Amino acid sequence: METKKHLLITGYSTVSWKDAIVKAVSETSKTIDYLSEVKILNQWANIDGDKISEYFVDLDISFTVDVNRKNS
Repeated sequence: METKKHLLITGYSTVSWKDAIVKAVSETSKTIDYLSEVKILNQWANIDGDKISEYFVDLDISFTVDVNRKNS
């Protein structure tokens, strides 16, 4: 049986929502092994004048628990 854990992460970008998602997954993968799924929960942006200046996404990132991992 496979066990999964979930992390709630907020991603940020000045380029796009897609960029915010990609960056958040990339940064999360640096410290969490076995990432398996990402679910977009919410998106929002800040507006400066007549343009979007910052993009944000709330993500539910899942990872598989390694039941064979040895604690050191």
